[in-house]
Amino acid sequence: MTGVTRCAWAVTDLSVPYHDREWGVPVHDDRLLFEFLVLEGAQAGLSWETILRKRDRYRAVFDNFEPGKVARYGEKKVQALLADPGIIRNRLKVASAIRNARAFLTVPDEFGSFDAYIWRFVGGKPIQNAWRAASEIPARTPESDAMSRDLKLRGFSFVGPTICYAFMQAVGMVNDHTTDCYRHAQLGGRA
Repeated sequence: MTGVTRCAWAVTDLSVPYHDREWGVPVHDDRLLFEFLVLEGAQAGLSWETILRKRDRYRAVFDNFEPGKVARYGEKKVQALLADPGIIRNRLKVASAIRNARAFLTVPDEFGSFDAYIWRFVGGKPIQNAWRAASEIPARTPESDAMSRDLKLRGFSFVGPTICYAFMQAVGMVNDHTTDCYRHAQLGGRA
């Protein structure tokens, strides 16, 4: 789409389609929520563009982010992942994905689904923000702080408040499209 205004960060062949189709769209599918949780953790210290470039490979080597499969990974699989140049080869991040899969699988026992658990941090519906510029968007909020604390208590890792806020943005728990972006209104925002 040409002639439309997007968020300032959506400028590349990867970031534009991601922005237009995924970022900020409410996600209620547990498998996809797990995917974003792993990818946001992998992104720590890197650009999201790097993760988008590696996303297809992540899906292939992480069994399409099926938490039950990832939770069973052993040392042989870890070594294979650490040898794969198509993903971020960081031992702590790979171990975190496995640990998070195990913790993820315990959440439905208490809440029925990960979706029901995670969306309670925003009262079950997206927070509609009205940022005029990207510089106004916070790196963390009280909601992401609370999410981070609770996830850590449940055994998750690489879930600091900033990672949690990026996760919330990605899965549509907050609408952080700037008010001049055409997606802001489409996703329920008002100027």
